[in-house]
Amino acid sequence: MSFINSILKVFVGDKSQNDVKQLQPIVEQIRSHEAALESLSHDDLRAKTATFKAKIKEDRKEIDAQIAALTEEVKASKDIDKNEDIYAEIDKLKEEGYKISEATLNEILPEAFAVVKETAKRFTHNTTLTVTASEFDRELSGDHDYVTLEGDNAIWNNSWDAAGKAITWDMIHYDVQLIGGICLHQGNIAEMQTGEGKTLVATLPLYLNALGGNGAHLVTVNDYLAKRDSAWMAPIFQFHGLTIDCIDHHRPNSDGRRAAYNADITYGTNNEFGFDYLRDNMAHTPKDLVQRPHNYAIVDEVDSVLVDDARTPLIISGPVPEGDRHEFNELKPKVNEIVQKQRQHLTGVLAQAKKLIAEGDTKEGGFLLLRVHRGLPKNKALIKFLSEEGIKQLLQKTENFYMQDNNREMPKVDEDLLFVIEEKNNQIELTDKGIEYISGEENKDFFVMPDIGGEIAMIENQNLEIEKEAELKEELFKDFTVKSERIHTMSQLLKAYTLFEKDVEYVVMDNKVMIVDEQTGRIMDGRRYSDGLHQAIEAKENVKIEALTQTFATVTLQNYFRMYSKLAGMTGTAVTEAGEFMEIYKLDVMEIPTNRPIARDDRNDLIYKTKREKYNAIIDEVTQLSKQGRPVLIGTTSVEISELLSKLLSVRKVPHNVLNAKLHKKEADVVAEAGNAGIVTIATNMAGRGTDIKLSDEVKAAGGLAIVGTERHDSRRVDRQLRGRSGRQGDPGSSQFYVSLEDNLMRLFGSDRVAKMMDKMGLEDGEVIQHSMMTKSIERAQKKVEENNFGVRKRLLEYDDVMNAQREVVYKRRRHALQGERLKVDIANMVYDTCEVITEQNKGASDFKNFEFELIKYFSITSPISEEEFLKQGLQEIAGTLYKAAYEHYQEKIERNAAIAFPVIKKVYEDSANKFERIVVPFTDGIKTLNVVTNLQDAYESNGAQLVTDFEKNISLAIIDDSWKTHLRKMDELKQSVQLAVHEQKDPLLIYKFEAFELFKGMIEKVNKEVVSFLFKGELPSGNPNDIQEARTVSRPKENLKTSKEEIPNSDERAAQSRAIGQNQRSRPAVTETIVRETKKIGRNDRVTIKNIMSGESKVVKYKQAEPLINKGEWVLTES
Repeated sequence: MSFINSILKVFVGDKSQNDVKQLQPIVEQIRSHEAALESLSHDDLRAKTATFKAKIKEDRKEIDAQIAALTEEVKASKDIDKNEDIYAEIDKLKEEGYKISEATLNEILPEAFAVVKETAKRFTHNTTLTVTASEFDRELSGDHDYVTLEGDNAIWNNSWDAAGKAITWDMIHYDVQLIGGICLHQGNIAEMQTGEGKTLVATLPLYLNALGGNGAHLVTVNDYLAKRDSAWMAPIFQFHGLTIDCIDHHRPNSDGRRAAYNADITYGTNNEFGFDYLRDNMAHTPKDLVQRPHNYAIVDEVDSVLVDDARTPLIISGPVPEGDRHEFNELKPKVNEIVQKQRQHLTGVLAQAKKLIAEGDTKEGGFLLLRVHRGLPKNKALIKFLSEEGIKQLLQKTENFYMQDNNREMPKVDEDLLFVIEEKNNQIELTDKGIEYISGEENKDFFVMPDIGGEIAMIENQNLEIEKEAELKEELFKDFTVKSERIHTMSQLLKAYTLFEKDVEYVVMDNKVMIVDEQTGRIMDGRRYSDGLHQAIEAKENVKIEALTQTFATVTLQNYFRMYSKLAGMTGTAVTEAGEFMEIYKLDVMEIPTNRPIARDDRNDLIYKTKREKYNAIIDEVTQLSKQGRPVLIGTTSVEISELLSKLLSVRKVPHNVLNAKLHKKEADVVAEAGNAGIVTIATNMAGRGTDIKLSDEVKAAGGLAIVGTERHDSRRVDRQLRGRSGRQGDPGSSQFYVSLEDNLMRLFGSDRVAKMMDKMGLEDGEVIQHSMMTKSIERAQKKVEENNFGVRKRLLEYDDVMNAQREVVYKRRRHALQGERLKVDIANMVYDTCEVITEQNKGASDFKNFEFELIKYFSITSPISEEEFLKQGLQEIAGTLYKAAYEHYQEKIERNAAIAFPVIKKVYEDSANKFERIVVPFTDGIKTLNVVTNLQDAYESNGAQLVTDFEKNISLAIIDDSWKTHLRKMDELKQSVQLAVHEQKDPLLIYKFEAFELFKGMIEKVNKEVVSFLFKGELPSGNPNDIQEARTVSRPKENLKTSKEEIPNSDERAAQSRAIGQNQRSRPAVTETIVRETKKIGRNDRVTIKNIMSGESKVVKYKQAEPLINKGEWVLTES
């Protein structure tokens, strides 16, 4: 493949060189402006920012005037259809305005970048800068000690505090950093090596994109970096009058956080940006909102955020009724017993397999070896045996034989097992023997799911009374729900005991199970495994099992960041994921050249047969390097390995520091020492993110920092991150990876070629091979894993895209209700949609009587058409007539409500004893009462019209929020249930898309009907001024909300959130929440008898006409 690439480069050129070549003319333009700026005074340099802003405003002048005129026109208009067209035109003009702004930014880019560079130069070369004090300078001098006032002048110092560390500015942008800045402004990913100054590079596009006044965000992976970088870079922006803040300094929903988003430049962590978006979409008044529209963002460590964390859902959740009910503790002893029993049994089977293979019976020996591998793939004795000559090939050959013809022969292998583990897919399944063993003699049906269809048919054939039949069905569904939950609990416990190891995938600290990030080794605080797996691990480790929660709002990072008008990213390692960035985010990856050539010596991998040999070789090498006076950074993939190496080094009396998930609080101290002569640092890949290890001249002379990798990671990016710690800014250094055939990557995806080559060479214990061909073979194995993981992420993205499309519709409608501007148009559309649904369902069944009943139920009006017209006219014609009559009636009603309310409001407003700003007015539809908060003065000055608008807002928000929460739970359940479609040879994703559409369609229809019904029926209960109270500014009673990130184990496509299933909701029976067919199969053209539960009327119709009426719940099927 590398040969083909080299041939292609001859004809089409190298992409990275071509990218840089295209940007070189812009760099020349920046240089040409530098000379002119050098001669300017400090005040004239600062005045450039005002000039840039004025040009952007001038270029947008015409389009902004059009938007303002249309906004005024829509406020004055009462014509709903016309207003909808005007809003569409405003949206179109805003898009055109954005394009004009972008064109202007591209035009001023060379001069703007030169201004930032000149500012950096002046801060470097001068201890103080004296300028004429602006109002902004005066404000800053009160809060920041690097700005002081002296008469009419402001004095800026070039030293300040950056998150607790005193710094003196000494950085000026290199040409390669200018290239990186251009790349980021253009909405691409800049891949820049360690020590090349990504933090400084970001100042260029942030300054430029902040000039438009719509905000520019810089997103970091942790709050330390957000706080440090915002304080470090702040004076460069503030010198030019731009405001800068960090959201992580302020509490959620606070005035401080709102101000941070209103700043020109905002720093913050990816999680907090996402959670603020969710909180905004749970807000009840416009003043509760903190975020502005998403304009421009640069994501630091973009591969970590948009690849590793991309599919991790951010969740705001609340308590679930009976959420602490589970069977983990009850089932744990059974699982522990079954795991121990299988382990003991397979230890004997492995011994037998070894004996048979040694005797030359490879057929039976291979069969038993495969059985052990399917039952306990992580067994250490098995892993060691597989590293012996020819054994791995025998296993693969046997597995291929039994997997042929769609796994036809595999049940023979599994029949002796209690459970089977698919390690590559992270799946585990009980066998029939396992179910029988665990159920015991006394309760053989303990884990057997009832046949829903057959059982329902049996109940219906008994001709029981309706109440008795309903009772039996409810019992059946209850049994189905309990057993499905039990099987799921058992499956998750088995995973916890067999696939998830303490101190590898997670650690236990402060009586809590904490997940360890496989990429960095850091603890991921607040994150939990999804779908009950975390609870299973908590049960295994005997710590408190947290209660289940219900999702109130959720978004994945990949969908949050795709909302930005322009997105960019920077990292040291993105090229290996370039295809994914382009396909999902439309982001191109550009390799930025280093300022000085890399002098690091990257050696070919050393490959050993066993881990023991490999670790001994590592300890020998590290001891030698330390004696030479070189600092050594040892990268490990788990806490367990870092502790093992620490013990081995202690035996050799080699002083060293350990940095892992258990000791993460020492990170800053350990990293500060890591570049000192002879210092050995063991890190779980953690030192690979956001850390610069600086070397003294003495260390550089000794050979620089030595990187020792103890294992190849699944992802090439992580290995490159580790390598990148050495050789910054042209420093000397070396990197060497040690690999064994027992390593996870080699065991699961390693090429047969490596194992065969070692067998052919007849390597003895402790011998090693090192060759470029072997290194490339390992990289191909990594590529396989990356492709597999991308496939999983892409498929999960398709699931998430369905959810995202629905979220956008709901949140858009919610935002309209909150802001109130476009709510009238939305209500008109709800009325029309409801008219259309009522017409369609009743016209299909030719049921005029029910048509009249529904008009009274939802609109409180009689039919505007006769029965004859109903039968004769077309669907659209009836819906149009009905909409016109219903909307006219609604307009009259709200005018009447305003007229009734006004005298009461007038009396309250004019009573000098009342000093109310906001008031609470009760409305009722005859069943429910809703308290509406409105501004007293606005309601008085609008003759009561503002009160009606606030009534529309409040009822829309309340019903949308309630329906969305229920819908999220149903979508969670659906995502779990569709996975069973695999057993029917169907694609779960297609089933999910179809069912999700039907669920969403049903939710929207329900929202429309409920909103319309309350709006049409809502009245003031009385005209008594005493019923109107002051809306006190006390905060509403808060629900017990939690923010969390849920970790979905690799390749596990099960549902991402809690399993708050139907029977937990006490307010309704389980049947309504279970997605199953409740009636026996009837042909669409079969004639059936249906009965109206309100009027008692019966009629015979075709089933296709009856189905929509039955689904509404007002007709029931009596016979077919």
